[in-house]
Amino acid sequence: MKRYTFIGTVILILIWVVVSKLGLIDTFFLPDPFTVIKKLIELLTSGIIIGDILSTLIRVLLAFVIALVIGLPIGLLLGSKEKLYKSFEFVIDFFRSTPATALFPLFLLVFGITDTSKIAIAAFASALIIIFNTAHGVIHSKKSRVLAAQIMGATKTQVFRWILFWESLPQTFIGLRSAVSLSLVVIVVTEMFIGTPSGLGRKIIDAQITYEIPTMYAVIILTGIIGYLLNLFFILIEKRFLHWSGK
Repeated sequence: MKRYTFIGTVILILIWVVVSKLGLIDTFFLPDPFTVIKKLIELLTSGIIIGDILSTLIRVLLAFVIALVIGLPIGLLLGSKEKLYKSFEFVIDFFRSTPATALFPLFLLVFGITDTSKIAIAAFASALIIIFNTAHGVIHSKKSRVLAAQIMGATKTQVFRWILFWESLPQTFIGLRSAVSLSLVVIVVTEMFIGTPSGLGRKIIDAQITYEIPTMYAVIILTGIIGYLLNLFFILIEKRFLHWSGK
């Protein structure tokens, strides 16, 4: 790991310390970072927060898997038939540009106030990201390789299987990373505003309501760390299996 990796983090913490020490913001509403970190360690070591972490992660992973199963084949299909993609481009871009939170009422009406509604809205939003990126990965694959394969007598199926699919993977992985991050965001927000007995979103909103401010910040930071680790996981997979990307 390079020495400058955490420079931004250190600067952010220093700014936080300065703001807290100078009293620019009431310390009741913005405790110093050391108090928040201490609270975060306390939540993790006591095990109080573990159940909430697991609840959120299960919802996120279910939503992401559903989005992947639906979005990947649709993206590959649309990307391989550009005219078909153009036919659905407006619909995809429309819903992709619509904030997922604006669709909460619709999903609540259909699925009720249950985990199903949370997972469904996160899967829907994430699937659109996967479809968009996968389709664009196929559409913008290197034409020279496709042409070379066709000249050598490759069939459409062979071109798709051995060239278009692999050429689309770098862009697809960008979509996967964005999708898993979006799944986490949507799940946490739904946990905050749609009834649930556990979850990081529920923990954040409960801490805010009861003015347990250090706990609120600690869980927010924990959520960010989880999001970072999920993104890092996909980056490591991409580097391991797509080392040929761009060559």
